[in-house]
Amino acid sequence: MTRPRTSTRWLAVLATTALACTAVAGAAAAASAAAPAARGSIGDIEAQRVDRVPTPTPSWFDCSPAFGEGNECTTVELPLDYDEPRGATTSVAVLRHPASDQANKIGSLFLNPGGPGGSGVEIAAAAVSFLGPEVLERFDIIGMDPRGTNYSDNVRCWEDMGEQAAAIEGANIPFPVTDEEEAAYVVASENIGQACSTTGRPLSGSMSTAEVARDMDVLRRMVGDEKLSYLGFSYGSILGSYYANMFPDRVRAVVIDGVVDAADWVGTRANRDVPTFTRIRSGEGAAKAFEEILLRCEKAGPEFCRFAAYGDPQENYAHIRASLLEQPVDLTDPETGEVVYSLTYATMVSWLLVDMYAADAADVIDQDLVLFWQLLQAPAEPGTDEAAAQDDARRALLEKARAIQEQVEAAEAATAQQHEALGLAFPYDNSLEAFFSIQCTDGRNPVYARSWPGHADRADQRAPDFGRPWTWNSSPCANGTWTVRDEDAYTGPFTKVTANPVLVVGNYWDPATNYDNAVKVDRALPRSRLLSSDSWGHTAYGTSACATGAIDAYLLDGTLPAEGTLCVGDAQPFTTPLDAPDSGARSAPQRGLPPVVPPVPGALPRS
Repeated sequence: MTRPRTSTRWLAVLATTALACTAVAGAAAAASAAAPAARGSIGDIEAQRVDRVPTPTPSWFDCSPAFGEGNECTTVELPLDYDEPRGATTSVAVLRHPASDQANKIGSLFLNPGGPGGSGVEIAAAAVSFLGPEVLERFDIIGMDPRGTNYSDNVRCWEDMGEQAAAIEGANIPFPVTDEEEAAYVVASENIGQACSTTGRPLSGSMSTAEVARDMDVLRRMVGDEKLSYLGFSYGSILGSYYANMFPDRVRAVVIDGVVDAADWVGTRANRDVPTFTRIRSGEGAAKAFEEILLRCEKAGPEFCRFAAYGDPQENYAHIRASLLEQPVDLTDPETGEVVYSLTYATMVSWLLVDMYAADAADVIDQDLVLFWQLLQAPAEPGTDEAAAQDDARRALLEKARAIQEQVEAAEAATAQQHEALGLAFPYDNSLEAFFSIQCTDGRNPVYARSWPGHADRADQRAPDFGRPWTWNSSPCANGTWTVRDEDAYTGPFTKVTANPVLVVGNYWDPATNYDNAVKVDRALPRSRLLSSDSWGHTAYGTSACATGAIDAYLLDGTLPAEGTLCVGDAQPFTTPLDAPDSGARSAPQRGLPPVVPPVPGALPRS
């Protein structure tokens, strides 16, 4: 099966902008853009494989109606299989935000927001909100949507959204807890694996991170850079690690922030029967951060932490946990009596996990724990202060549940408006397929989805509350049902000597990408520098002038932070009295944070 030469979604964009040209200038590109000789080491298989692909000739068009002023877009046809450089292709979408000082431009800076499956196009379009001004002056900002995702040709594992919805119905909860929920989740996981291994082919079998790294190297050549400058967050750290090890001689400046150890992502002989997210210890990172917040709350006391006013925070959280495990609480509309949301143990944990993605995680968790505590107390006498507090808690949680739904609806509306501006039809949402087609094609996993309940139980013993959701995040990857494979997936080594150092950035309290991963990657790479950050939330860029300045300096001129540098995030838990005049803004970041995409299927970028 051959993919279409140009994505139908972006053909509509090209038509709307009245640019009747393709992303690759056909025969002219093939005839005149023969790739340069391999710059990598002699005999470097990856360099030779990629350099056989003709350099694309992009036809940039103004896509500011959809992505903001000054942004340019194009599509590029790249080989579905790099072993067949002139065979079937897949269309990859690219956005460029030109450097504001073109006369002194260093080159291009490639961005990736995570996921896997997050939109490089959209994070590049948002770059003006979070990148340093000198970085924006000196680099064209480039974002590509990884093959199979977003505005690139989409992988589709079902014929239509109706089939998709029916197949994954059992997985429409944050994570399973009861035996019945686990059985339904296993069935949905098997459905995903089987569908993507059949209907999703051939694209699902060519979406490994190695293929994305190869695509990025072709695009690096296309924009005229001899070596790659790159800033990748979360899953983007895996892509950066792959690139650095597949094309070590082509590294100019690679920053990986919110680090996953690529070797554990792939899996080794020793741990290949352990689920992916258990291997990378995401649950342990989240549990460590949450426990630290409770400890600091207790130490700070009720003048700084609201939840401390009710007694020992750890004991009271245990009470909340036990109550919701025993009986969920329905949040009803006070006017109609209609159940709007059911607060279960799983939804509570998922809310707390989302809270920890924020730079002011402790403050948000403090607020939520107070609401949970008040809601779960025995009904107070009407007319008392306690009763009023319980009513306030119920309303606040109801508002939060509605706000979450409104955020999803707002994102869908924004996407619809974006597509309308570009003349595109309503899209098939393939975010779930995109996430798993990358993750499952990359890594080894246990054979049977039905083994996941046992893995989740053991993970939850090591990382209470958070080991379970992270472990279930890879259940569709069971090797017995996810059978499609990329014969050219890269499995290591991840210890190559790079032309220039890799800057590895780890955040002590990251709830998704455990700081230990950053330490392991730094030790494995012969030429790297570890930048540590005592900060909260997911990734470190933007959480302090120290971390952001160090990353910017390295990108701009290659200056590395001193060995052992530890930055401290601007937002620290419970350091300002609650009654202080500026307490409402005490944790506000000094600059915008990158819209990182959490490693959760279909997750929205951090706002």
